[in-house]
Amino acid sequence: MPFLIHNWSLVLIAVVSGGMLIWPVVSKGTRGGLSPNDAVQMMNRERAVIVDVCETEEFAAGHVAGARNIPLGQLEQRLPEVVKNKALPVILVCKSGGRAQRAERIAKSLGYDKAVVLAGGLGAWKDANLPLEKA
Repeated sequence: MPFLIHNWSLVLIAVVSGGMLIWPVVSKGTRGGLSPNDAVQMMNRERAVIVDVCETEEFAAGHVAGARNIPLGQLEQRLPEVVKNKALPVILVCKSGGRAQRAERIAKSLGYDKAVVLAGGLGAWKDANLPLEKA
């Protein structure tokens, strides 16, 4: 015990560095979402619909192959038009995942219980070397 009292700064450094090592695992778990490979499986097996919530210009620059574009501000009005079957899984995508998280809440409030976010967004899709389209 005297060691801990005399070397409190070393103990503090050890605790902080341990927390920094654990943080990426904890934060990834709370963010949730599908990995790009899981998204492809869901598209193939369950006919999931990809909805890109980026603005039109971002969507034109590059998007997941086969994705439909509904900007986040229009999602509440247009999602029921684009995805009529609420039983189908809906994979929401944006550039990094932030807008897609908000879109997931909106989609679930509209009754799309199988709405999920692509973890890491379009960046994770590119990192997995999966196909992109340009409009």
